[in-house]
Amino acid sequence: MQYTWKDIEQHVANCTWCPLSQTRNQPVMGRGNDQADLMLIAEAPGEQEDQQGIPFVGRSGEILDRLLQDSGLNREEIYITNILKCHPPGNRDPKGEEKEACFPYLKYETYLLKPRIIVCLGRVAAQRIISPDFKITRQHGTWTHRKDFALTATYHPSAILRDPSKYETVKSDFIEIVRKRDELRNC
Repeated sequence: MQYTWKDIEQHVANCTWCPLSQTRNQPVMGRGNDQADLMLIAEAPGEQEDQQGIPFVGRSGEILDRLLQDSGLNREEIYITNILKCHPPGNRDPKGEEKEACFPYLKYETYLLKPRIIVCLGRVAAQRIISPDFKITRQHGTWTHRKDFALTATYHPSAILRDPSKYETVKSDFIEIVRKRDELRNC
């Protein structure tokens, strides 16, 4: 069966594959340009996202918007999503079974989008998407190539909330992401 964006949104809206469906206010489907060549993947929706059903609308979203602007990007030209589509209580790390339950949705999003670059925001996303032993502090900004994708990771914007000195590091990672995107567009 060939899924469409609307099909995935309906499946996510009605999903009961894990216990998080019982505690969520709203599932949070990815958002953005469905033709984007740049996809950002974080671990899970936060409390504000759970309330509004939109990824990155809280304080981390404000930081992400600033990072995008400072690197010459905006939300209209990218696609942002999470591995999980429901908010884990207390903002805890997602459990393995929760990530596995949601992973088919992420795979369909990626299949429909066909991005050239995937950016993992944070350790949890990088360990699920790039490598289980990914060390965000040592490996952020490095590139891995798999199938038709260039993959990289940087700190999650919430890390900047906890340690504002990381902003320049993440900004540099985003500037490199834009450079890579432009390089791939010219190939």
